[in-house]
Amino acid sequence: CVTADVQAACQDTTVTQELLKEGFHRDLLVKVELGEDAGGCAVAAQMRLPPGIYVDPYELATLQQHNLTKAVLFPDAIDVEAPEYLAGGLLLLLFLEPEARCSRCFRAAVPVHARYHRPARGTEEALVVLGSPEVLLCCCHSHLSAECWEPAEVDAPCSSDTTSPCQWHSTKHRPAHEESMLRVPVGLREHSSLVCALTLLTTGLCAGLILAAACKYGHF
Repeated sequence: CVTADVQAACQDTTVTQELLKEGFHRDLLVKVELGEDAGGCAVAAQMRLPPGIYVDPYELATLQQHNLTKAVLFPDAIDVEAPEYLAGGLLLLLFLEPEARCSRCFRAAVPVHARYHRPARGTEEALVVLGSPEVLLCCCHSHLSAECWEPAEVDAPCSSDTTSPCQWHSTKHRPAHEESMLRVPVGLREHSSLVCALTLLTTGLCAGLILAAACKYGHF
């Protein structure tokens, strides 16, 4: 690794995140601009995903096989079918790639999926709030300023391609930036009686048709 002077990064580091596409299946785009050139350093964004949103580990493994994204997911075993109220939060370490036209700029995207929520009263949507990512740096043989950077408790290598441990550092003074919100459609509790009645009626009708067909064409 090449020694990098990132002493002023904590003063000017900016982080933006954006949810692309619409619906339950989105892309989370993260952009980071450091205060100075961080050549030779690995840059990552650590995000705590709430129970209302998740990353599919099987989809992530496929994307990593094709070098379309690099990330580490904790825990790596996830119930992708669980609703929001039965799921837990996730920790995602997303490795960022440098941008060609900016030596201080890094970015990466990862697919995320919204979970089904409980029906609500008086509203047709639930809000899933994504907190701001934490910027992490891993610089081999670099001496980061103690005033700007501090060791981070991250048990992950400097790259998704290696397994050797790495000492990550995080900024002490995180910049101010807005949280992202995902609006998830939910059912109305006021419609529960109607939905139950229609479901029961449809189930009975289908069962009757199946029974009639069995009696007419079946051999007993």
